[in-house]
Amino acid sequence: MEGGREWTLSVAIPASILANIASADQRTVVPGRVARALAIFSVDEIIVFDDSPPSSRPAQTDTSVYTGDTDPCHFLTHIFSYLEAPPFMRKALFPLHPNLRMTALLPNLETPHHPNPKDWLPYREGVTLPGRTSAAGGTIVDVGLEKPVEIEEKIPPKTRVTLRMPDDESQAPECVHPDTPRTEGGYYWGYSVRKCGSLSAVFTECPFENGYDLSIGTSERGAPASRVFPYSKPVKFQHLLLVFGGPRGLEFAAMNDDELRPMGIQGPRTRELFDNWVDVLPNQGSRTIRTDEALFIALTALRHIWDST
Repeated sequence: MEGGREWTLSVAIPASILANIASADQRTVVPGRVARALAIFSVDEIIVFDDSPPSSRPAQTDTSVYTGDTDPCHFLTHIFSYLEAPPFMRKALFPLHPNLRMTALLPNLETPHHPNPKDWLPYREGVTLPGRTSAAGGTIVDVGLEKPVEIEEKIPPKTRVTLRMPDDESQAPECVHPDTPRTEGGYYWGYSVRKCGSLSAVFTECPFENGYDLSIGTSERGAPASRVFPYSKPVKFQHLLLVFGGPRGLEFAAMNDDELRPMGIQGPRTRELFDNWVDVLPNQGSRTIRTDEALFIALTALRHIWDST
């Protein structure tokens, strides 16, 4: 992409996508498929929200043990974060954990910030290392090359950083904001991961100052995507949010939301949370579409919205 990209694309999915999965290997495969969709369609943020009944949630979860069957929100965010990190830095950033014991089943994302060591990009992700630099100041950083680089900033070990690489090898790389490769260079630079305790928190805990200015809820009870977003009508937005329901839909998430219940946002009124209520595949042949399948379908059906931005 030429130039920078200010707009963002966010996707929210419920933890209940793991509800009907009995085995640990299948629980690992599902977030792997979702992460591939996020990477292929250049999604900037993934939000995992808890749509389970409050009464069924454990008071406290031990996150040092396997959480795929006890705290699916933690499990999903753990796997998504692991996959997003460049492979060379995972050992430093992710200690051994039961959630990660089946990482051999996880796919490669092959995004620009997971570069081939022989590729050159003006930006790189790195992880800081212990040790003294040649000038006895600054920090040593592993950026996935044959040799680590040195930066002038003093940063503790095992910290992830985003660097702008100099054209002149005699100069030190510069630490930049993680969004800089996207906003200045136009590169897709992976996704951030956010965990929410409810559907309403997806909106109220939005990291963007003015929130999401275009929100889309997906439902088989919505209007066809082709009618809501015709190709002939450009759509303007700064931060787009696409929200998916689990096996029982977004209405189930609203029903279990302590903030939405007093407001009467339940059942058919769940659509009032969103600017648009969309069916991404009308007349589907299967009785059900899994959320990880719906994600690919929706991103394909709606891609022209952000391609025209």
